[in-house]
Amino acid sequence: MPDQLLQLDRHLFYFINHDLANPFFDLVMPYLRNAKNWIPLYLFIIGFCVWKYKKQGIIIIVLLALSAGFADFTSASIVKPLVKRYRPCNDPVVSKTDIARINCGTGYSFPSTHATDHFAMAFFLIMVFRKKWRWIWLWAILWAGTISFAQVYVGVHFPIDVFCGALYGAFVGWMFSLVFIKLQSAPSKSPPVGETFS
Repeated sequence: MPDQLLQLDRHLFYFINHDLANPFFDLVMPYLRNAKNWIPLYLFIIGFCVWKYKKQGIIIIVLLALSAGFADFTSASIVKPLVKRYRPCNDPVVSKTDIARINCGTGYSFPSTHATDHFAMAFFLIMVFRKKWRWIWLWAILWAGTISFAQVYVGVHFPIDVFCGALYGAFVGWMFSLVFIKLQSAPSKSPPVGETFS
């Protein structure tokens, strides 16, 4: 990574991790960045899609899960071992001032798999439901963006980790949405899914 970009990344990390520190963020950010705490939302999406769209809803859920799974695997098992960037708590410079609000972990930092996974899901849902719900892009990006921001605030990722993870995740979500669109256009006796979501 170019030295100027590295320094900017460290300065942004310090700003978010230190300068934005407040009791409210200290309370909610560790909660928001934990994927387990979003299980009720995942269950709601599954239940809603199956209830509202039946077989088509099952296709949506399968592709949503595949987009998150593909993003997770490639991010954590391929990119991270290749880049081998240390987390803030292990960075020789940042570790001296890092405020670790949760256990830092032993894995590598780039990219943020949390950001990758959630932006993959967010963009897949945006592409699928954008014609049905005009504002879904706002809520989906706000959801994934908050989780990504929390990763920096609690001290386990640098801003560039979550930014690049978000970009890659968005690309993966878009790719799987193309699969969904392709399935829509396939000849079928049932009404095309596009008619349901338009």
